[in-house]
Formats: sequence, C-alpha cells, structure tokens
Amino acid sequence: MATPQSVRNVIFDIGWVLVRLDYRPLLAFLQAHGAQLADRDAVMKGIRLEDHETGRLPGDGLLERLRGLTRTQTASLDEMRVKWLDMFQLEPAMIELAHRLSERHRVFLLSNIGDLHWVHLSREYRLHAIGHGALPSYVAGVMKPHAGIYAEAERRFALEPAATVFIDDRPDNVATATARGWHGVVHQGHPQTLRHLRALGVG
Repeated sequence: MATPQSVRNVIFDIGWVLVRLDYRPLLAFLQAHGAQLADRDAVMKGIRLEDHETGRLPGDGLLERLRGLTRTQTASLDEMRVKWLDMFQLEPAMIELAHRLSERHRVFLLSNIGDLHWVHLSREYRLHAIGHGALPSYVAGVMKPHAGIYAEAERRFALEPAATVFIDDRPDNVATATARGWHGVVHQGHPQTLRHLRALGVG
C-alpha cells in the first residue's frame, strides 16, 4: 500500500466519473428521422466515433455522419449539434471531490472525448477549470486504453507513475495505467472511489 503523501497526482476520467451520459434523446431523434439503430453502440459504430475522439474528424464532420444515419436527411446540422450535446448530467459529489483534492494534490483530467463535447463541457460546466490541466483524446491523437495517451499525459504533466493514481469507470483503461506503474481505481461510485483513494493516502 502506498504510504501517505506518496501519491501526488490524481487523474480523473470524465464520462461516468464526473458526468453521466444519456444517449436516449439522441437515439430517439435519429430514429424519428428514419435511422435504423437499436442502441447507443449502433450509433457509435455507425459514425465511427473513434475518428472524432482521436482528432481525425472535426465536429462538423461528426454531425454530418450523424445526419447520414437518417433516412430523411431533413435534420439540420444545428439540430444534430443540440442533440449530440444534450446528454450530460454532472456527478456533484465527484466534481466536489476533484476540486477538493486539487487543493492538496496535482489533479488532471484524461478522457476519450471529441472537440464538440469538450468545448460544451468546458463552457456549460467549466470542467476545464478543474485541477491543473486536461488531456482530451482528440488533442492527444490517441484514445484510452492505448498506452500512447498515458505516455503523453506523463510527458505533458510531468507525472511520475508511482506517484499517480488514475480513476476511470472502465477496467481496461485502468489496466493500461497500472501496467505503466500508476495506481488505479475502477470507479463504481463516489463512496467506493473515496475509500480506495484514502487507502492510498489521498482524500
């Protein structure tokens, strides 16, 4: 177990850690315009989301792909933008935790996210103001769980792996971090994450 004060860097994922996502309004909108899509995964596959979240496809290109899933082609890009952005709900306890930890630790955000969502979350919820920096995947050019995004975070934020803990809801993302020598917490809720952090001397 890490000794108190040994962990200096706390890295938060965004989706399903700091915010919840509800894709149902987007899916219903697409279906109302003739899209034959069963669920969220079908939407993401249909638009090849990884192109957007690695920065290869800018926001307008993503909206064009969303419209391309429909049969009617009558929805405007502005309507698509509204539906693509209208899916977030803050996790207040986790937001408070991130702000509180930033008073005593170096806190950063590391997330698979494209420019549309990142700009929206920054403007509407000021997520960019949490901690001491952020590395969205569209800026890094690579997504979790690929090791490259963790390496870029280490370089950009001068992270010492043994002094860093990463909080993410996906076990595969955490596994890559721990393989690099980071501490890892698979987020399942605020109480559990707080207990894991306190066991590392963070809290």
